[in-house]
Amino acid sequence: MRKLYLRIYLALLASLALFALAAGLLWRTLGEPRGDELTAAVARNLLPPASAAGAEQQAALERLTRGARIDLALFAADGARVAAVGESVPPPEREGWQGVRGGGVWVTRLEDGRWLVVRPPHYRRGPAFGLAVLALLSLAIGVGAYPVVRRLTKRLERLQAGVEALGAGTLSARVKVEGKDEVARLAESFNLAAARIEKLVGAHKSLLASASHELRTPLARIRMALELGKDRQEIERNIAELDALIDEILLMSRLDALQALEHEEEVDLLALAAEECARYDAELDGGPVALHGDPRLLRRMLRNLLENARRHGSPPTKISLLKTGKEIELRVCDAGPGVAEAERDRIFERFYRGLGLSLVRQIARGHGGEARCEGNCFVVVLPTPA
Repeated sequence: MRKLYLRIYLALLASLALFALAAGLLWRTLGEPRGDELTAAVARNLLPPASAAGAEQQAALERLTRGARIDLALFAADGARVAAVGESVPPPEREGWQGVRGGGVWVTRLEDGRWLVVRPPHYRRGPAFGLAVLALLSLAIGVGAYPVVRRLTKRLERLQAGVEALGAGTLSARVKVEGKDEVARLAESFNLAAARIEKLVGAHKSLLASASHELRTPLARIRMALELGKDRQEIERNIAELDALIDEILLMSRLDALQALEHEEEVDLLALAAEECARYDAELDGGPVALHGDPRLLRRMLRNLLENARRHGSPPTKISLLKTGKEIELRVCDAGPGVAEAERDRIFERFYRGLGLSLVRQIARGHGGEARCEGNCFVVVLPTPA
């Protein structure tokens, strides 16, 4: 009984059997015709008196049952059969034998002492026929239900196989989404999670491969400085560069793993920009702008943009802040030649020009915004608080 489809299938069959049993009991208990009251009332109005000839009483019974498939017999007070229609029914056995009896036979004693025995048509074949019909119906429903139950559990088995494949390291494992029920939504969730895991692991592999290459440069310079006996300032500068690169790698790895910001509060973006402009000797233009975000990440984003302008652009560098509707536009521009149009999107790729600009776009997207390059200007668009 470890197979889910067998448990579901057997539960369905058990429910069906209980339903059939309950339906049979209710039908037998509540669905019985009130034969005693019905036949007594009819007999009082239509049957001739007990003194009438047998042929007259037989004709009355035939008129009474015309068009109805019913077994009906009239017995005298002493139990002798007077008239009968349909198949044979048992005679009354003793005084007071009245009401329903085995086999669905109804016995009613008339006021003049005669006995009327009635058997409805659905009892002619006996209870065995009813049980056989119920058994056939149950079998038909059971056979028809099996493919439905098996189809459901096969989808679960395919989902299980996908989970096992993903756990074994096959990051491209996906499952087919069938239908629009809970199992289909579970399959969609699995595919989304598998795609995110594959993307995350791929990004980490790429980051590790690129980082191992980038780290060699400052390490080689430090080694060479030590071998040539260069001054301490050169070594410290290379160590600082190495430390900054490691810090950016760790930050990028943490942002890759996060679904949302770790810390969020109301931030005065103008104040942050003023502090960073003072540090990099850049100009600032704009009014007060507030948004919800992580102040440390937003500061890193501004610092990376200003550092990029200092390294690859020409002074003066200027930051401008503009609030338009539901968006905040932050522009960092310099007087340099700018980035060629063919490279304006690639420049945000990891290690295309270090990790600084890649972190800028990642931080912007983490705040629900976007970053782009417009020649010698880098533009970050962020949403305003609701």
